[in-house]
Amino acid sequence: MSMLKEKILVLGGKTGMLGQALVKGAIARGYEVETLGREDGDILDYEFLKEKIQQINPQIVFNAIAYTAVDKAEEDEQNASAVNKRLPEMLACILKGTSVFLVHYSTDFVFGGKQYTPYTEKDEPCPLSVYGATKLAGEQALAKLENCAILRTAWLFGEGRKNFVSTILKYAQEKNSLRVVADQFGSPTYTKDLAEMTFLVLKNHGTGIFHAVNSGQASWCELASEAVKILNLHVFVEPIETKDWPQKAVRPAYSVLSTQKLTQMYGYSPRPWVQALQEYIFENMNELKQNGEQHV
Repeated sequence: MSMLKEKILVLGGKTGMLGQALVKGAIARGYEVETLGREDGDILDYEFLKEKIQQINPQIVFNAIAYTAVDKAEEDEQNASAVNKRLPEMLACILKGTSVFLVHYSTDFVFGGKQYTPYTEKDEPCPLSVYGATKLAGEQALAKLENCAILRTAWLFGEGRKNFVSTILKYAQEKNSLRVVADQFGSPTYTKDLAEMTFLVLKNHGTGIFHAVNSGQASWCELASEAVKILNLHVFVEPIETKDWPQKAVRPAYSVLSTQKLTQMYGYSPRPWVQALQEYIFENMNELKQNGEQHV
């Protein structure tokens, strides 16, 4: 008789960019995979969520659902809080006392950006935006859940959903020049690599907070310039300051995350973001070029 495969439930696994990467990673590793998202019903209804989790009966849950519209959240705090805070609270209540292992995803925007060395898991959060504050509240809601890992990540790009890189490459094929903020610095991260880090933590039953990003740092302008260069597009990327691109939400000027904890605990060093970006673009070359040809 063969052993039953462990079952993973991926919240946001059908339509979310990270969720889709997690589903692919789980299937490749031989897990049985189920997904649950807003397309299946009111994910924010406690009884609905509880019933679905009980029906699926997973050993592992990945929560890849988040309210990520950073600027919109400034005027939509109720909905941002419902997804980023209330959903983790419900998961904590439903899973408390069970053997189910939860992996939840948070953000570099929990930090205030006042330092100039990479943030570690021990650094004090100080969010500047509603988005950052609600994501921090979600972390805190899970603090007492024993079988839980929280992975803070940043600046995601990947297959299956529009993202900063795909948007930049679309505009780069339509315009002669682009203006991109050059005084905000973070950790660009490929969802495929974040999935790999997720399974590393899961394999070792790591609990608590981990920073999970590709290595190195970049400004938005550097990330855009590198993407344009890889696709060999002839467009001028003009560096501008944050004040020249007004937005409703305040972003941290520096939110680079240190992955030293992953290295020290598991001997794992994430690859540089430039290398990950090259793979993402080369593997999705046709789609990224087609997106640029579809003028709005």
